[in-house]
Amino acid sequence: MPRTAARTRWRLGLTTTALLTAAALVPAPAHAEDVTDYAITVDPSAQGAKIDDTMYGVFFEDINRAADGGLYAELVQNRSFEYSTADNSSYTPLTSWSVGGTAQVANDSGRLNERNRNYLSLGAGSSVTNSGYNTGIRVDKGKRYDFSVWARAASGSTLTVSLKDAAGSLATARQVAVKGGWAKYKATFTATRTSNRGRLAVASTDAAALDEVSLFPRETYKNQPNGLRKDLAEKIAALKPGFVRFPGGCLVNTGSMEDYSEASNWQRKRSYQWKDTVGPVEERATNANFWGYNQSYGLGYYEYFRFSEDIGAMPLPVVPALVTGCGQNKATDDEALLKRHIQDALDLIEFANGPVTSTWGKVRARMGHPKPFHLTHIGVGNEENLPEEFFARFERFRTAIKAKYPNITVISNSGPDDAGTTFDTAWQLNREGKVDMVDEHYYNSPNWFLQNNDRYDSYDRKGPKVFLGEYASQGNAWKNGLSEAAFMTGLERNADVVKLASYAPLLANEDYVQWRPDMIWFNNRASWNSANYEVQKLFMNNVGDRVVPSEATGTPNVSGPITGAVGLSTWATSAAYDDVKVTSADGSALFGDDFSGDASKWKHNGTGSWSVQDGAYVQTDTAAENTMVTAGDPAWKDYDLHVKATKKSGKEGFLVAFGVKDTGNYYWWNLGGWNNTQSAIEQAVDGGKGTLMTKAGSIETGRAYGIDIKVRGRQVTLFLDGKEWGSFKDDKPAEPFRQVVTKDARTGDLIVKVVNAQSAEARTAVDLGGAKVASTARVTTLAAEETAVNTETDTPVAPVTSTFRGVAGKFTYTFPANSVTFLRIKQK
Repeated sequence: MPRTAARTRWRLGLTTTALLTAAALVPAPAHAEDVTDYAITVDPSAQGAKIDDTMYGVFFEDINRAADGGLYAELVQNRSFEYSTADNSSYTPLTSWSVGGTAQVANDSGRLNERNRNYLSLGAGSSVTNSGYNTGIRVDKGKRYDFSVWARAASGSTLTVSLKDAAGSLATARQVAVKGGWAKYKATFTATRTSNRGRLAVASTDAAALDEVSLFPRETYKNQPNGLRKDLAEKIAALKPGFVRFPGGCLVNTGSMEDYSEASNWQRKRSYQWKDTVGPVEERATNANFWGYNQSYGLGYYEYFRFSEDIGAMPLPVVPALVTGCGQNKATDDEALLKRHIQDALDLIEFANGPVTSTWGKVRARMGHPKPFHLTHIGVGNEENLPEEFFARFERFRTAIKAKYPNITVISNSGPDDAGTTFDTAWQLNREGKVDMVDEHYYNSPNWFLQNNDRYDSYDRKGPKVFLGEYASQGNAWKNGLSEAAFMTGLERNADVVKLASYAPLLANEDYVQWRPDMIWFNNRASWNSANYEVQKLFMNNVGDRVVPSEATGTPNVSGPITGAVGLSTWATSAAYDDVKVTSADGSALFGDDFSGDASKWKHNGTGSWSVQDGAYVQTDTAAENTMVTAGDPAWKDYDLHVKATKKSGKEGFLVAFGVKDTGNYYWWNLGGWNNTQSAIEQAVDGGKGTLMTKAGSIETGRAYGIDIKVRGRQVTLFLDGKEWGSFKDDKPAEPFRQVVTKDARTGDLIVKVVNAQSAEARTAVDLGGAKVASTARVTTLAAEETAVNTETDTPVAPVTSTFRGVAGKFTYTFPANSVTFLRIKQK
């Protein structure tokens, strides 16, 4: 890429540094080789942190239809007629089925088994047809598909099974003769056409009962029985993950902690409990998924362990701690139930590692795996918002596990956020309790990830290790991948503290999305890699074994003071605002509105229902989210904002914004957020929000609160009803140029990893500190426009490999704009 005057920096003395912004206009120098933007200095004689083989992994949770309709290769939806309003208010036991003739779902003593509660009673001469997932059942011409069904027909019946779409047959129909009690019947289809809109039909000549109606592609990942969808499993395997964390997530710590039995009245909304998910698939429990659908548990603990083994990854299961989270926040005090779950955790370790002569090792062997799975780590709990209650129960689990299995690493957690009261309390308890490892989770803006590359630099090297079990910036555009890559250089630099890390979530079916962003996207016919996936794959495939200490010059911080207008907003809440005043630091008035007239001074973003009522500005729509209205000058700085706010009804409190540049760039004080459980300062940058500080607390309905915000430079102080609530200084630079160097012990390669998250190329002087190296480097580059997004049909973010022939002890390399670049340099 030719260098332009707008991208040129001058060299000052003998120090290579960035002195001007990318937009600076300066003449081209006489000697271009003397001009650099940045400098990287490597010290190969020093020894950095050791990087474990398990540094990077994946986190699988059944969210966005990641299991049924996703990684689990079953093509029939609601195959056992177990869908219920307990799963989703729109569900019935016949969801995804259509009936020709007479058919009804029965729940009586004629069932297949006690844990498979429902079955279909099909009338003579009647049929049922399944619509599969997405647009239908996907079949590929020439591929084979295995059908099975559990059926009974006291007087005998012939089942005709067919695959078809609107255009006609997709395979030759099969007939199955059924007679007597429950038995499993099988047939195989070979698709004669390719279709995304297939339907599976089962017709009966005489009355019959059906259950577990199944259609699997013969070709699954490694052709395993009850297997995994091949393309999705291969994409995960291509990452070469060091571990697989499963099964959640919010699935683990929400819902009832009871079992699936008559004693619990066949409780449907349960936490994910591993014993429900092993054994023959027709005997596994069903459950309501926290994310609003049903989970069949066809993909269960045995399959998770087997998949981890198949891809060479360490299995890392997470079990309930009997403290719910994800907005439920309740501690279970039933001692007998706690003891049962602790025993379940011990039994899980036996299932994974025990000999075939042990109770649960025998179950594993019967399922087809007599050899142990070599479980070494287990997580207890997930994102609990009640740290003291959680830790008391965690210690009970840890004590029991360590007593029987002293070499198992038992992982605690620090709640759902990167900072705040819950986080601080949880970490204090974890440090005092000398836990092995703490699981941190956070989802923040790209700006936050650029600002927090040094997050783990100051962590106690003698304290608990960190498992970064869930993290992602808020989007799947290339700018998100860039920010995550910049952050990952800091994870590697601190590999002595951060021992495990996994982006989350892993999978998303584009037609069933509850959460964004996600790493791998798919539908019933295809799958594709997000920009974030490409970053993860590049890092996971080029980890190295040890950090080689290095330093880099940075980009000048030209952020200046916080500037912006002011705003009012609500989130699923009705609130009234009054007496808005903005004054400059010298006390002069900049703005005022007591709403004695109209609201013409305020600009709407188009959501919510705002009006002046009884001398106040009121937002009345309790369903609307982010209803912000703004007023004032985006150039305001060093000012005081006063607002009187009253919650009228709804789920949360109110939001008062400052430093508002536009609808995607602002700060706001979120009072009574997160279902009215905490308050926080959040910063939005280009639409993505990050939390700067947080405190527990709620907002009372009908009470008028006095809110004052004092902005001075980049320092902000906040007052609630005249008392200081907190303060912060937003002075961390969002550094776009980050790097780390590691060494691959097997090859001897130095791996120079550089992120240039800005729209200008970065000509960089690299000093390898006297290392003797080959003159060529293998280069892998990810580069694209920062707004680029990979889709099913377009992949602008993809790795490009090349060879660079200018390597020496000291050399210059130009890193493209908006790029992640890895140079593998051989040492002599």
